[in-house]
This record gives sequence, C-alpha cells and structure tokens, in this order.
Amino acid sequence: LPDHLAKMVLFDLNTGVRDEVVCSLRWEWEIPIPELGVSVFDIPRENVKGRKRSRVLVCNSVAQSIIEAQRGKHPEYVFPYKGHRVEGMNNNAWYRVRKEVGIPDLHIHDLRHTVGMRLREAGVREETIADILWHTRRGMTAHYSVAQIEELVEALNRIADERSRVNRSLEMIRR
Repeated sequence: LPDHLAKMVLFDLNTGVRDEVVCSLRWEWEIPIPELGVSVFDIPRENVKGRKRSRVLVCNSVAQSIIEAQRGKHPEYVFPYKGHRVEGMNNNAWYRVRKEVGIPDLHIHDLRHTVGMRLREAGVREETIADILWHTRRGMTAHYSVAQIEELVEALNRIADERSRVNRSLEMIRR
C-alpha cells in the first residue's frame, strides 16, 4: 500500500471509524487529552453517517502514534494525499493490494467489523463497543462483533462442568 493509505488503514483498524471520517479528519477537530497521552476528535454531525449528531473519535496508543506522525504534514487534513483531502480509501491502490495478497473481496468497511470482533475478543462490553463504533440501534453492534468459535466452545464447556448443573432458580427452590 502507498504510505498514506497504509497509515489510514492502520488508523481505521485502531479506531473502528468509517473511512469517510478518516478521509475528512481535520486538525481543528482535535482535542488533546494530556492526562491520557491521547487525542480525541470531535467529528461534526455533517461528517457522521446519518448526520443526526456529532461524535467523538477516540484514539488508542497506535492511532495516536499515527496522528503524531501526520502532524505538520498539512495545515487542515490529518491524512492528505499530494496536498489535498483524500477522496476515498476504496481506490485503485486498495484494489491492487488486496488482489496481490489474495483477498480480492476485502472491503474497507470490513475493517470496522474487524475492530468490533477484536473488541469482543478482548472482553469489551457490548455497550462500550457500540460507543466506539457509534452505533445507536440495538443489535447493530452484534452484527459487527459476532461470536468467535473459542467463545462459543468456552460457553458450552461451562455446562459440561458438573458443578454448574445445580439449578438455582427460585422456581426450582419452591418446588
């Protein structure tokens, strides 16, 4: 991948934000949080899907290191290309690279699903995942963070343990 696109993809994989937001990310939206050593970006509602309200994009340490590497490259945009705003991440370079690595059906939006699944694997609460991915509808987060095989096996193994076979419901106690 070209360097600017590689940074955008890595940023996306560490924030879960939509590619349109990455492409339009502006320095004027940045709010440093010095006590945490990171920045957040206050994304205006005009740049958020649905345009209902503004959203806060939170950076982890990897995303923050990318932000720092981009600082000073352009006065307005965080991820410029040849001095201008990037129009989209789904471009010829992306198509070429995904074909070269043997994943021709990988889409930029799939990165959001990857973030959702990684958060779930890390044991992050669904409400927190929804906040990170800016989901307002119940159930949408489950679409992005589907159960992993290991998680399902672990859950089913809980019922294989004899100690978990004690029925503790109030109804059974009454009987």
